[in-house]
Amino acid sequence: MRGLHADTGYLLYRLGLRSGQLFNASLQESGLRLRHYALLRFLATCEGALQRELSTRLGYDPSAIVGLVDDLEKLHLAERRPSPEDRRSRIVALTEEGRAFLRDSDEASGRVTGDLLAPLSTDERETLHGLLLRLAEDRLE
Repeated sequence: MRGLHADTGYLLYRLGLRSGQLFNASLQESGLRLRHYALLRFLATCEGALQRELSTRLGYDPSAIVGLVDDLEKLHLAERRPSPEDRRSRIVALTEEGRAFLRDSDEASGRVTGDLLAPLSTDERETLHGLLLRLAEDRLE
């Protein structure tokens, strides 16, 4: 193995790009992109989050979060609510329409992952997922 393919970081980068392309293509009809989907998926794990928390947790610039939430609000997939602790702050929460969108998009998400990981056996996919999860929990939290 020589050249760029000898560099694990580069391979992860290229696979991430390809995964994003495939996922964005699957979302194209909805008008959403992977960043919107990630935000919705995060909101599905909690009762809501402050915009600054979304920025930190997802690794997106705070100004990007504002635009993403605006997009999701227009589609009634998420909403801003006053924070019970600080009325000047807003909590972003998933709506019922947002939950339905996520349920409907699960099949497309599975197809994208299946296409990307097609060369791997089921055991290899589980191993890869476990390793990536360990790296993500250690580095991205």
